[in-house]
Amino acid sequence: MSRFTIGGLAAALLGVLCLGPLASQTPQRPRPKRVLAWGDTLTAFQHDSISHALATMERLGHESGAYEMYIRTDSQLITKQTIPAPARNTRNLNYFDAIFYFGTGDNLTAEQKKDLIAFVKEDGKGFVGAHTGDDAFFEWPEFGEMIGGYFDNHPWGQFDAPVIVEDAGFPAMKHFPLKFTIHDEIYQHKDFDRTKVRVLASLDASKLDYTKPNIHRTDRDFAVAWAKMYGKGRVFYSSFGHAPETWDDPQVQKMYFEATRWALRLVGDDVTPGPAKAK
Repeated sequence: MSRFTIGGLAAALLGVLCLGPLASQTPQRPRPKRVLAWGDTLTAFQHDSISHALATMERLGHESGAYEMYIRTDSQLITKQTIPAPARNTRNLNYFDAIFYFGTGDNLTAEQKKDLIAFVKEDGKGFVGAHTGDDAFFEWPEFGEMIGGYFDNHPWGQFDAPVIVEDAGFPAMKHFPLKFTIHDEIYQHKDFDRTKVRVLASLDASKLDYTKPNIHRTDRDFAVAWAKMYGKGRVFYSSFGHAPETWDDPQVQKMYFEATRWALRLVGDDVTPGPAKAK
């Protein structure tokens, strides 16, 4: 015969009820950071490395658990507005914490441009530009102000670029030696002023061939990576990443991975601009 009584049942229920507040106090795991990977597949300057680059960044986020990446090759989600039917994906910029941008051209409406600027400047979200990330929106001054400069040719094409790390303490630079060589297509930049950004790495100006055409910077200041604040948000840019095989380089992978984590405020501090280039 069961010896379970009404009194025993009441005691058991009381015990469950007493556990309720304790259970509700269990700390909730923070949701993963979300990154919108925005790649260009529309313009004449589309790079073969884009698909491999975005796939690599998605893998790094997934394997590390640092972020979830959503890959898009269109600009539909670059908006804060509700995306109307018949679109099945109703996410917009409000869903994301940062953008990883590998694109060119100008394919945003005026409203989308306004929302993208607000995403970084007012909402304090992150923006990471890879290679062609500043080869875009030349008629949109706010974008140039946000990213820190504009593409202005690549005088040396793909070459063994001599690089000097200028800020070895920045999360995306810590793993590099202070001087190294990388085979890549390095951009020259216009509307770029190192007193408005934190230059992280640059070409060693003493080792460059100045007989090449289309060298426009008389100050010989060729930054290859920088970080900056834009309003409340964090912005990173590097010209590394022209060819697909560049994205197989563990050092390049780690640079963009740590830069994305920095843009997401998972590591590092806000940066201050400058100083000016030493004479």
